[in-house]
Amino acid sequence: MSNPTHDPFYSSPFGPFYRRHSPYMVQPEYRIYEMNKRLQARTEESDSLWWDAFATEFFEEDATLTLSFCLEDGPKRYTIGRTLIPRYFSTVFEGGVTELHYILKHSKESFHNSCITLDCDQCTMVTQHGKPMFTKVCTEGRLILEFAFDDLMRIKTWHFTIRQYRELIPRSILAMHAQDPQVLEQLSKNITRMGLTNFTLNYLRLCVILEPMQELMSRHKTYNLSPRDCLKTCLFQKWQRMVAPPAEPARQTTTKRRKRKNSASSANSSVGTTASKKRSPATNFSLSSQVPVSISSTFPPFFLFCFLSLHMQVYGVTNRHRKFQMLLQLLGLNYLHK
Repeated sequence: MSNPTHDPFYSSPFGPFYRRHSPYMVQPEYRIYEMNKRLQARTEESDSLWWDAFATEFFEEDATLTLSFCLEDGPKRYTIGRTLIPRYFSTVFEGGVTELHYILKHSKESFHNSCITLDCDQCTMVTQHGKPMFTKVCTEGRLILEFAFDDLMRIKTWHFTIRQYRELIPRSILAMHAQDPQVLEQLSKNITRMGLTNFTLNYLRLCVILEPMQELMSRHKTYNLSPRDCLKTCLFQKWQRMVAPPAEPARQTTTKRRKRKNSASSANSSVGTTASKKRSPATNFSLSSQVPVSISSTFPPFFLFCFLSLHMQVYGVTNRHRKFQMLLQLLGLNYLHK
């Protein structure tokens, strides 16, 4: 019987060489490459379901996205949760962007417990704008990502700190309008602020209100409660967490040697125990002194009005005077007249 042809690339399972039975872990930088490919596959017909699938593929269920930059009125920092991340990426394209991708240079990877951290000090977010005319915007900054150490390897935290940006216009467009000063003046104006469109900035400002409303909106959707009942239950749970005593660490029980005491000392100790029980502050505990006076002391009035307006918009309440009247009833006190 003739021996089969020897394959030099075949590794015997009984040989001295290590055989890898599982595939290599995907590198974090390659996940950004996959994200860029998915963003390139976006079409004009991509709806909210497409963006939800995009966020589910690349972000954990409890992921957060943070953007830090400095505008004319000072530094800004916006953090949004997992439910608002799909809408953030969609607003980038709704603001006139036709293409979006990220370029990472000299990134560093580190492993901490159950996550992998990717730190890239030279990250560039490149966006192509088609309106009002073709412009390429390069937003440079530092990108820090934390990936879950599992098979999916999704992003847990996304933090992009913007340092500077550049808006590039082709020379051919400038040559076409060289004799038109009005067009040249329009071309000299920036179409973004720190590389972000006004559409995206307005959404980030709105997220400051929407982010704390997520608990109320999810409770309203899950239990079909009215806005007032949602606020009551959330307020009661928050009050319970405030007045709950801190959990004491478990103490080890030590066996002590019993000592014989005379009757006089035992009588005195019993009297002292009774007196200490009478002096317990639990009998003087007043529930009304611990509960906040009104809902307005915990939740901002504008936050309450936004949630109430959303609820009234669903049920067809359009009268502005009626909205303010319902808001006053919701606050319990005449907060707006203080």
